[in-house]
Amino acid sequence: MKHCFIFAAGSFYGLRQTPAAGDFIIAADAGYRTCLACGIVPDLLLGDFDSMEQPADFFKIHRSPVEKDDTDTMLALKTGLERGYTSFHIYGGTGGKRLDHTLANLQSLLYLRRRGARGYLYDDDFVWTVLENESLTIEKTVEWGLFSAFCLGDRAEGIDEIGFQYPLSNAVLTPEFPLGVSNHILESTATISVRKGVLAVGWELPPLS
Repeated sequence: MKHCFIFAAGSFYGLRQTPAAGDFIIAADAGYRTCLACGIVPDLLLGDFDSMEQPADFFKIHRSPVEKDDTDTMLALKTGLERGYTSFHIYGGTGGKRLDHTLANLQSLLYLRRRGARGYLYDDDFVWTVLENESLTIEKTVEWGLFSAFCLGDRAEGIDEIGFQYPLSNAVLTPEFPLGVSNHILESTATISVRKGVLAVGWELPPLS
């Protein structure tokens, strides 16, 4: 499977997967600086350039107006979808000074899912994705690794969590109470399912050396 890598302007905690031949790399505004620091040449640089000056020595640029509905990261996601990619790895989409952009990027994972794609949003030794009316099996890569699940909508029903310290069976999660926070993966693989509704789920990754 070919992947779309997006580098945004938030905090960068290290590269979890190296782009391979056929993958598409998008730098969103100041995410370009992260690409340079990693020795990565993006296939496209886009954004409104409110976080940095447009570079004079890079020519694969799509400049967007400052006043627009899309964040630069969302514009990058839409570009990847238009090119047929269904797997997205988003770096620099959390942290920084903008909690609002972190929340926007979590919502953007649902935008991808409803268009037949899956996005992975990388935080500090953590990764997030979104489930809607489906199941996901996760491999344990950290002993006693953390796992959290949050309702991303009005109500999520029929939730099963198997292979965790605190299992759930046919449970309900709502946005008003964070029951799904700070679980732990016990088995070699653990499965999270939601029969009706949307969950944002995240789990711990091994520290980068």
